[in-house]
Amino acid sequence: MSAVPLRSLAASTAPRLAGVWLADQLGTSTAARVQATGHAGLDAQLPGGGWPVGAMTEVLQPAAGLHVWQLVLPALAQATATRPGAVVLVAPPHEPFAPALRAGGLDAARLCRVQTTSAAQTLWAAEQALRCRDVQAVLAWLPQAAPESLRRLQLAAAQMGQLLWVFRPARARQQASPAPLRLWVEAVDGAGGAQMQVQVLKRRGPPMEQAVVLPASNAALSRVLAASAARGEGRRAPPQPPARPAVVLPWAAWLDRLPAAGGVQHALDRMAVAAHPH
Repeated sequence: MSAVPLRSLAASTAPRLAGVWLADQLGTSTAARVQATGHAGLDAQLPGGGWPVGAMTEVLQPAAGLHVWQLVLPALAQATATRPGAVVLVAPPHEPFAPALRAGGLDAARLCRVQTTSAAQTLWAAEQALRCRDVQAVLAWLPQAAPESLRRLQLAAAQMGQLLWVFRPARARQQASPAPLRLWVEAVDGAGGAQMQVQVLKRRGPPMEQAVVLPASNAALSRVLAASAARGEGRRAPPQPPARPAVVLPWAAWLDRLPAAGGVQHALDRMAVAAHPH
């Protein structure tokens, strides 16, 4: 039997087959849905070019709430402009600033802020929101969460096809996570002022060589604050319509909205109807 000579290929000439992903290539599967982040430099570093839809994005931060809206607001504004559905905030450390959201293109009336008093309540509320058909995106602050609990959230997001961001403290960086996309976000000083540095810790692709530096403030928000300061100095400015506040649900209200035994509704299904009357 004659031997068949093997021919080696350089990495640069390796074949690219449909549906086949090589570990040294950034994942670009056409089957995966993404939502553009609104930051071109960050999109270039993410598989598919944006936030994964139907999957968890885990954001690790040294301080809770740091630059959260600057990071996710452009994507939420784009998503809510084209599709119905609520944006649920589970146990946020600070109350959203409605004028900033409106300046960034997100109607505060689309928000539902859920207050919790324990890690177990936060996890339960986040999973219920993900399993609600009237929810488009979930942002959950989880200082304490086991990998098994995070896996439940990842599965719920995949089943319902929703955007999911989970914000966790710096100490979680050494813990295992089922999130297919994991980021580290921190503040840095730049030539033009404060900036935020985004490092991709985990993605479908090769390790990230250099962090992405993004502006820490929104230009539209700066204009809103400047206009507010001008009104405070006695200058006349066009009146602004009052911002509709986010719907706030205390924990007891969530328990009241649990579906009846054997029902198919979830905690937010009826709440969405009550919160957004036609």
